[in-house]
Amino acid sequence: MGLAMSYLRVPPVLEGEPDPGRIARHVFGDANWRRRGARELFELGWAWQAMHFLVTGDAWEGRQPEADVVCGGRLLTEDGADELGMDVIYLAPDRVKPAADHLAATPFADVARRFDPAAMGRAGVQDAGRLDGAARDKVFKPAYKGLADFFRVAATEGQAVYKVMA
Repeated sequence: MGLAMSYLRVPPVLEGEPDPGRIARHVFGDANWRRRGARELFELGWAWQAMHFLVTGDAWEGRQPEADVVCGGRLLTEDGADELGMDVIYLAPDRVKPAADHLAATPFADVARRFDPAAMGRAGVQDAGRLDGAARDKVFKPAYKGLADFFRVAATEGQAVYKVMA
């Protein structure tokens, strides 16, 4: 099994600090960040790249705002992943709202049409080989709803989204 993705909603300015990189080091430098941020946390887990494929039709790329749901944003830890032990991707509040609107306007049935484990495997989607027909409704349908709810709250509250890959 490969990388897993977690999402955290954070105010755009935290404790007077507006710099997303410094905020990331402050938040994710605490070993208890998951427990401390539990109310603002969403775990997509190992299914992150397959979800990106369902939302965009591509393993890595895609147009905004669709691509911002999973892979889009600014990598904050290009040189600092060793410091935190994870990659952190920052999605600014002005990009969170269009992603939230896209999720709200796109029913799961529309993205579920792309669910094809063989095609996902050919595209290089992580863990595509472990997908079966049941995963579409048991894994991705609730995950899609969870992402839509998460982004809706973040957009409503004007929050940034930090995506953690570990």
